[in-house]
Amino acid sequence: MGSGLTIRKDGELDFLSVGALVHRLDPGIIPFRKATECAIHVSGGEYNVAANLANCFGMKAGIASAMVDYPIGDLIAERVRAMGVRPYYTHFEHDGVNGPNMATVYSDRGYGVRGPVVFYNRCNEAAAQLRPGDFDWKAIFAGGVRWVHSGGIFAALSPTTAELAVEAMQAAKEAGAVTSFDLNFREKLWKVWGGASKAAETIARIVEHVDVLVGNEEDLQKGLGIEGPRVAHSKLDPSVFFGMIDKVVKKHPQIKAVATTLREVHSTNRHSWSAVAWLDGRTYTAPTLELDVYDRVGGGDGFAAGFFYGLLTGDNPEEAVKLGWAHGALLTTFPGDTTMATLEQVRTLAKGGSARIQR
Repeated sequence: MGSGLTIRKDGELDFLSVGALVHRLDPGIIPFRKATECAIHVSGGEYNVAANLANCFGMKAGIASAMVDYPIGDLIAERVRAMGVRPYYTHFEHDGVNGPNMATVYSDRGYGVRGPVVFYNRCNEAAAQLRPGDFDWKAIFAGGVRWVHSGGIFAALSPTTAELAVEAMQAAKEAGAVTSFDLNFREKLWKVWGGASKAAETIARIVEHVDVLVGNEEDLQKGLGIEGPRVAHSKLDPSVFFGMIDKVVKKHPQIKAVATTLREVHSTNRHSWSAVAWLDGRTYTAPTLELDVYDRVGGGDGFAAGFFYGLLTGDNPEEAVKLGWAHGALLTTFPGDTTMATLEQVRTLAKGGSARIQR
């Protein structure tokens, strides 16, 4: 069976993300209150998908984002290039004191019964100042773009970023691209701008122009304002997720696909992992894997990248879900938010491969 999506066969870019670039400070298993050193990971809910598609899957991927001309911006831009992602930046000058800044995410990894703790410094963030008109979409789409992606984290940064997301999706549809949106509901971010009701109102205007949604049942409820049963985070049963699809499609009839990961967290470092998708009226479920987790941040973006890759390359929906499931699982075994996996590793795991030593 097909996906129900009409995906153009070629283009100068296979994939374009629209979103914020951030740097994550990671003290490992040490909580920040006791930390003495940190690793720096370049990240962004929307960017991660593009980076994964470029670096693991060999696709031509780009990012439309804000860039501040100061050393932190230089660090981020270097990592973007290293992942093979083509940048489309709106540049901001840093005044040497107050910014504007590239946002900082603080996230330790937790350990065992102690879960990770995430908090932000997005004060005077350059990406939050992005607005409609900041990108020349006609020029960006001139050579052809097959798929355009954004998400709820970017939409939550400010009223103008939400409007930019609407503009980007409209331009993508006019250019013949498939569009996707990761609901990625983050209560801390939306609380600043009016909470769940404002989130649903804002996201609804973006999703009008979207073909593919990524998000679990909580994202569907809070991000789309759709009523559903009380969310149970510890369940791998996909019935609640599938049970909400009729409501999603009734509210947004142009949606062709909805997908998400499922995980049951036994401890910070031990998860049961699966994934599900609804495509063009049919449901698909990946196997359940007992997963040893090194760093869980970015696993969902890893799933999205593998899932999109499968659809972009013409794999059947079942195989696309398995590719996403496998890549998301592998991503949690590496430090940082973006992939260090190879396509061979992903395909091997998707086919049921093991962790036996490779000689």
